[in-house]
Amino acid sequence: MNELVQAIGELYGAREDWRPISRASIGAWLVFYALFLAYAFRAHGGYLFIDSANLVVHEGGHLLFSWCGRTLCMWGGTILQWAVPFLLAAYFFHQRQTAGFVFCLFFFFENWLYTATYMADARAMVLPLVTTGDPEFAEHDWHTIFTSLGVLDYDTTIAAIVRTLGWCGMLSCAGWLAARLRTTKP
Repeated sequence: MNELVQAIGELYGAREDWRPISRASIGAWLVFYALFLAYAFRAHGGYLFIDSANLVVHEGGHLLFSWCGRTLCMWGGTILQWAVPFLLAAYFFHQRQTAGFVFCLFFFFENWLYTATYMADARAMVLPLVTTGDPEFAEHDWHTIFTSLGVLDYDTTIAAIVRTLGWCGMLSCAGWLAARLRTTKP
């Protein structure tokens, strides 16, 4: 993983070393990630406290992309919800700030859990919908998206894959940070 991050860094011109971070800071962040992972695991796909922020960004994405037509408006919630932490991670990557990079990338992947829960509800449509417009016209994003793609019957399978990738991404972020302990001066 470290080689991959280094190769991406060189590709985008971030050749200098990562800014120093103390072992104590890395340890504190690892405790935070371990506690969050345990909390998320215990929730079994339920609503996490961070999902309130994710929901605000998601709904903002619908508003932002509504200018681009119905299809992009429907996808816009998830696009912005994933783009915000990813672009922040890219910024911190470019700045070579370890803690900021890992935090944003970790929560980029946490968004996948939130999205997977919504995807898995596409056929059942039992989750409460939140909308910035008239509730009479609220649509379930993933029901509409999966129906248009002809994959509605696979909603839970797709959601399981997205959820698994989210967990793998979060664990990889914490693992990469833990690997920094070897290269960090005491």
